[in-house]
Amino acid sequence: MSNLITVNDLHEIVDALSTALDAKSSCMCGHSERVAEISLLLAKRLELSPAEQERIHMGAHLHDIGKIGIPDAILNKPGRLTENEYMNIKKHPEIGSNIIQKIKVFQSVVDIVRHHHERYDGKGYPDGLNGQEISLGARIVAVADAFDAMTSMRAYRPTITLNDAVNEMRRCRGSQFDPEIADVLIEMVCKNELPDFSYELTQRILTG
Repeated sequence: MSNLITVNDLHEIVDALSTALDAKSSCMCGHSERVAEISLLLAKRLELSPAEQERIHMGAHLHDIGKIGIPDAILNKPGRLTENEYMNIKKHPEIGSNIIQKIKVFQSVVDIVRHHHERYDGKGYPDGLNGQEISLGARIVAVADAFDAMTSMRAYRPTITLNDAVNEMRRCRGSQFDPEIADVLIEMVCKNELPDFSYELTQRILTG
């Protein structure tokens, strides 16, 4: 990293890029910030080094940056996407990694941007990686991204309950998600350790 660029400078650049992405879609507003916060908390719970926590935090902020290259009509479409529209959406990890790898100070997070939609069972995209072939950072962001997407309003569907989101995490651990990371997130939700989750909702998980 150049001595001319500080950590604060990097965060300002990341915030600017995230703001540009938020401007593309009202439904995505704040998504990258929430995913970054959840990813950082997961990295801390997994006792990763401070440097790796910072890398994952930055990568999570930038994970969806490739959606800048997706037409607004697709990103903001109400209702289900057509097959062709979905194929367009699936290009965003490659678009994002192509953008990020051109910026020297962000090359360390290219794996997160490119592989946050890979699946633990190898059925994800764009490269069909599985298990440990997927970097730990990308596996963490995949869990955080999916959880926030499920519990946030999107143009194509309403939000689901926190209880349903946790059940989906349980159902997909070991297939879509790294099981250890999914279990850590579920535990954090049940202990009310994620931001902006009320005690009442957490109690519904514990007693439901």
